[in-house]
Amino acid sequence: MFILLAGLARPAMNMLMAKKWEGLENLPAGGFIAVPNHCTEIDPIVVGHMVYNQKRPPHFLAKSGLFKVPVLGSLLRAAKQIPVERSTAGANRSLQLAKEVVDAGGAIIIYPEGTLTRDPNLWPMKGHTGAARLALQTGAPVVPVAHWGAQEVFPRYAKRFHVFPRKTVRVLVGEPVDLSSFADRPLDRATLTEATDVIMDAITALLETLRGESAPAERWDPSLHKQSKHGRLVEGAPSEDQDPEAGK
Repeated sequence: MFILLAGLARPAMNMLMAKKWEGLENLPAGGFIAVPNHCTEIDPIVVGHMVYNQKRPPHFLAKSGLFKVPVLGSLLRAAKQIPVERSTAGANRSLQLAKEVVDAGGAIIIYPEGTLTRDPNLWPMKGHTGAARLALQTGAPVVPVAHWGAQEVFPRYAKRFHVFPRKTVRVLVGEPVDLSSFADRPLDRATLTEATDVIMDAITALLETLRGESAPAERWDPSLHKQSKHGRLVEGAPSEDQDPEAGK
């Protein structure tokens, strides 16, 4: 099923945008956890395209609500994607399934931000601890990934594509994040938060390279701006008619 879906998606992606992939040599031969930035609804396709082209079928941790959507849910389950529940028990089940994929040498893709970034200029925001927990439990390498350009094709919260002129989407894969300093520490909140910050720093550094500018000194924290940490941000969200170059 995944091969069928990929066969349909790849020609569409190649038609919609040009691509430039860098750092592919940093993808490990065995199981790994890829952690990308999240700035547009289509970036799972962008990152999944890159991973799949390296002959590594990607397994995403996706919001459980997507699995309840008619047709889409059936496709996600058939492609062996992993639903993420918001409850503690549900989240633990999701991580266990992800652990099985990594242990079998597969590629897991987790968006540490949990949802589209709330940062007004599309920089990575404060991350959740799931990727760090999975990495420390399995010992699997965590590979930071940054992409830039997809937000011009489909701006955050848009309702339509901006196809012309044709855009180029760049994806930069970094070296695995060094989490060795956390190996002998208990998996408590302090450890997971610190490890997550290290992961987010690595993603942000890659995005700085792609954008050719520095990220804000302080990472965006939705709770400090009275924003929800999950779901679609309605208040103050850019419309589809906003300049897709914004935040570039």
